Amino acid sequence: MRHFSEVYALMRRRNRKQYALLSGCCFFSVLLITAYVCMMRAPTVLNVLPEGGDSRKQVMMIFTLAVIGCAVFTTYASGLFFRQKSRETGVFLALGASRAQVRGELYRELGVLSLGSCAAGALLGGPLAWVLWQFFRLAVVDTEEMRLVFDPSAYGFSLAFSAFVIVMMFLLGSRSVRRTNIIDIVQESHKSEPIRDVPRWYGLVGVGLLALGGFLGYMSSSFFILVLHWYPPEGLTSVFYVPALIGLYMMLLHTVVNGWNGKKKLYKDLIATSQMRFQGRQTVRNMLVMTLLIAGAYFGGFYTPMIGAGAMIGYDRRPVDYVYNFRADQDIPQEDEVRALAEEYGVTITDFAAAPMVRLAVDGDNQIEEEGPMGTTWREEYEEVMYSELFLSASGYEALTGEHVDLATGEIRGVIDAEGSKVLFDPGKSLVTNYLTKEQLPVTALEPLRYDSLFGRYILNDADFARLGAGLPKEWRETQVCFNVENCEETYDFAKALFNEIVDRSSMEVAQFDGWDPVVRDRDIQEKGFYFLDPEHLEEEGFTVIDYARRDSSAFRLDWQYMPEFRVLDRADFVKTMAVFLILFVFIAVVCFAAVFVIAYTRCMTIALTNAKVYDDLRHLGASNDYLRRSVRGQVKRVFLVPALAGTGLIYGFYIIVLYFNGSPLGITYSEAAGLLMVLVVIAAVSALMYAVYRLTLAQVCRALDIRGERQA
Repeated sequence: MRHFSEVYALMRRRNRKQYALLSGCCFFSVLLITAYVCMMRAPTVLNVLPEGGDSRKQVMMIFTLAVIGCAVFTTYASGLFFRQKSRETGVFLALGASRAQVRGELYRELGVLSLGSCAAGALLGGPLAWVLWQFFRLAVVDTEEMRLVFDPSAYGFSLAFSAFVIVMMFLLGSRSVRRTNIIDIVQESHKSEPIRDVPRWYGLVGVGLLALGGFLGYMSSSFFILVLHWYPPEGLTSVFYVPALIGLYMMLLHTVVNGWNGKKKLYKDLIATSQMRFQGRQTVRNMLVMTLLIAGAYFGGFYTPMIGAGAMIGYDRRPVDYVYNFRADQDIPQEDEVRALAEEYGVTITDFAAAPMVRLAVDGDNQIEEEGPMGTTWREEYEEVMYSELFLSASGYEALTGEHVDLATGEIRGVIDAEGSKVLFDPGKSLVTNYLTKEQLPVTALEPLRYDSLFGRYILNDADFARLGAGLPKEWRETQVCFNVENCEETYDFAKALFNEIVDRSSMEVAQFDGWDPVVRDRDIQEKGFYFLDPEHLEEEGFTVIDYARRDSSAFRLDWQYMPEFRVLDRADFVKTMAVFLILFVFIAVVCFAAVFVIAYTRCMTIALTNAKVYDDLRHLGASNDYLRRSVRGQVKRVFLVPALAGTGLIYGFYIIVLYFNGSPLGITYSEAAGLLMVLVVIAAVSALMYAVYRLTLAQVCRALDIRGERQA
């Protein structure tokens, strides 16, 4: 060999495992981020997730965790690569090669490796997202709304992450060559990263800080807004999660250095524990990343069982099979037409009730936002006419429910759901107004009624109902319909036909987004010049336009103000209605768990590469095969088990906090408790998969260290 490049190429071939490991880590990180961002920015998803909604915020939060995790992972893999390559670099420098020569060859290698792996990850990320989405469509539900369309601008995020990976690798490579002491460079690959002695109280204090940080982080936003009347800047509330991160780090340090078994197994696991300590910084960093990714994956994975369990219980809890309401100026099927349609489909209606409703204005406290030196604050200002509500008469309520309600003049009662988990009833209501005639009635709000099918309605006595409703045109009057059928679960075709009949006979005047309010509309037009829920402004405000032609879409069924509630239809079409939400969060969970498995596998194989000589020395000193395998298993088990327990416990506890403080006066409701039980099934399934990956990784590490299996020992 006459050229330095030829010698360098020979060394590269000898160390091809290190190059393969680094390129694989970069490729996989970019692949996952690209697949995630292609899905996250796809119009298919954005059309369903409202701008500023909780679902979109959850997706962004998990994406942030995934980016941080993959960034730390690739940085760690790059650092490991340069540590292993440092001896080779030092030898070249000692033999007279110039730093410029070494740097030039290294840069050429990094250019090919980083650009190739990142480009491959970016190019295959989109197809990966498409293949996974198509698989979910085949396995779960396939509708027109599920047709995946990508936004090319999503690749901007992928290019930005790829640029970070490439720049980071070149910076670390330049630093590894720039060192002046050749001996330090040669010995770099043999250096460990031990952790100083950690007191045992780190464990309990870490757990306490973890719980405290989770509680403060979640409650801080409510404290600022509800108590201080101040909207904090974006990202400020995340500062309150810092104690949780510190606590998690302390807990992981304690686990790596001390373990949780006291001193009982100190000497039995001496080798495994000592090796974990000598590589402690690397190990803790990896565990921290894995824990955060597991928490994010479960946060997405819990969405389906939680919303599914709640929905199924809600459908069963409904006291009426078929419920719908319509404006009096609409030509919607009346009782005789509904019975005729039922007879056509062989359905027997057991009872049918309809009652008139009127839309009246109610008073309330208006939140007025003001800009100041500290940002946006708000104050309350009482308004006699705040927004509108639908009112039933006491006799109308009795006709619909069979429950008699005694109300004196000036008394009202709101209707909430049976669990009390969706409390929208304001007990402070004191004035009801006919918005058009300006007729007013001072009222006293009594204890609310509980009836799921009439949730959100208000009840007046018959005399007050007639007086306040006098003079209202049909646009301000509605009809509430409730009826039951025999063998409800066998009436899907009838339910679908009645639903289509209602939609077909609804005019464009009632193609209104849920929450559209004529009282609020008038005020907004006077103050701002437009109403954000008018059809012409919906898209620019981040909402989906109500389109009768897309009546089976999630946007229509979730957001149309006059969407009927048919038990059999809602139950049968639940997956179809929520398909985009369900598949999106399952996809997120799959991506995050895949990253966890790759990081864990890479870290464990690093143990094999780093400690190969140690285990060979132990074998020559007489250590049995069982002892060596137990030592390896102790390290691999910690890499998998500790983040799994920490991440699972962290997110499950956080979910309990969210549900407990989520607005229900009862804390965790029955349906939420059922959802938490379903979540445990998901945890069990994922834990079984994680155990299988652990066993596979353990076998690979033992094979790399030439440690025979248990049956061969």
